[in-house]
Amino acid sequence: MNGWTLEALGWRPDLEHQRLESDASLSVGRVAVEYGGIYRVLIPVRDGDAHRVREVNATLPGRWRKAPSLDVPAVGDWVGLSGGGDSYAIEHRFDRRTQFLRQAAGRRPQPQVVGANVDVVFVVTSLDQDFSPRRIERYLAAVLDGGAEPVVVVSKADLSDDPEAQLSVLGPVTDGIPVELVSARRRQGVDRLLAYLGRGRTGALTGSSGVGKSTLVNALVGRDVQLTQAVRHQDSKGRHTTTHRELVLLGPQEGLLLDTPGMRELQLWTPGDGIDRAFDDVIALAEQCRFRDCGHRGEPGCAVEAAVVEGALSAHRRDSYLKLRAEDAASPKKNATPDRRRPASGRRRRAR
Repeated sequence: MNGWTLEALGWRPDLEHQRLESDASLSVGRVAVEYGGIYRVLIPVRDGDAHRVREVNATLPGRWRKAPSLDVPAVGDWVGLSGGGDSYAIEHRFDRRTQFLRQAAGRRPQPQVVGANVDVVFVVTSLDQDFSPRRIERYLAAVLDGGAEPVVVVSKADLSDDPEAQLSVLGPVTDGIPVELVSARRRQGVDRLLAYLGRGRTGALTGSSGVGKSTLVNALVGRDVQLTQAVRHQDSKGRHTTTHRELVLLGPQEGLLLDTPGMRELQLWTPGDGIDRAFDDVIALAEQCRFRDCGHRGEPGCAVEAAVVEGALSAHRRDSYLKLRAEDAASPKKNATPDRRRPASGRRRRAR
């Protein structure tokens, strides 16, 4: 069926079961924007033979104030609404299939949902001073832990005379994960990114400020829907063009795209599985260590250290793994219980 039906917005059969078990009288919509406690929600409507989408404002009733931060609706969530016309209230949030989490800024550690119910996350870096395999590892750990499919997007291909040489250092980082080289201004590689989407599928763009996410959104949509600014030439630092998370409609057959503000630093909020999956080459070596509690810092019989000495594993990658593990172990978030449902077809990178 053509047009913006529930299915075109990403509605799945399991959500229909939840709807019948909760309150079938509620209107169903998907959160497109949340800003200062005010939500913009997408609701499919039928206009004669056409199916279009209506964007309505909605608020949260007071009882949500005591809810844990992970329970509160976020961009990408499916919600049940009461009311109508110009006055809607969010009464229910449906279970998430996937979620991309980070640790929110502030003294009190708590999770922040960057995006919910996303099928594929495009981790965007660029061929300038932002290019950092260590940062990509951090993003991949967060994406894999949330259940979405990661794709590494290397933008601004037009800035390099030999982009393939720069990409070669990503081999151990992205083993088994797609890497796409793009230039949004030249539309190089844009169609390959669209191939990851399609009717009912949602993609998300994430990465540091200045990597060209807003320009890439405009290229994917086919028109200017996001403002863009140039980075500072002296240090390639980006300016925060996107100031809030927003779900953008590509088309009923093309899917949806979630744009996010640039992150100066991604603090992980994860119980650790995402780290293991992002570093499965290190994990495979660690299983060969003599001691189960090996710290991989020169202990006798350490297979990880031996691989570093032999050149089979870079010391930078070993150190990055240990750093993320130390952050995870030291964080008080261990007692958190994220609402996370992994799709049965979730990809796992192969061990080398």
